[in-house]
Amino acid sequence: MLDLAVAASTFAALGSEQRLTVLRSLVRAGPEGVTIGELGTRTRVTGSTLTHHMKILTQAGLVTQARQGRQIICAAVAYDELRELSQFLLRECCADSTCPEEHNHG
Repeated sequence: MLDLAVAASTFAALGSEQRLTVLRSLVRAGPEGVTIGELGTRTRVTGSTLTHHMKILTQAGLVTQARQGRQIICAAVAYDELRELSQFLLRECCADSTCPEEHNHG
């Protein structure tokens, strides 16, 4: 079960519109990932800005970068962690409410 400190740290890493765009693009690309150049084209985030965002997402354990020959392949790797993060938010849905049971997403 995800604890509050880990959830807060991961949400902090996602606390940028550009980083969310980068991560969503990598999730869409699937486990094989895309080159750093293609990622820049898809997200319109390039150069040192993309490098900065990839560093933060990598440190959070959400993505990887691997050299293949002369290319850098970027991929989302934390599908289970992302699922757990969303469940962290919904786990106690309606716990303090009198809403019907079908609204409880936990």
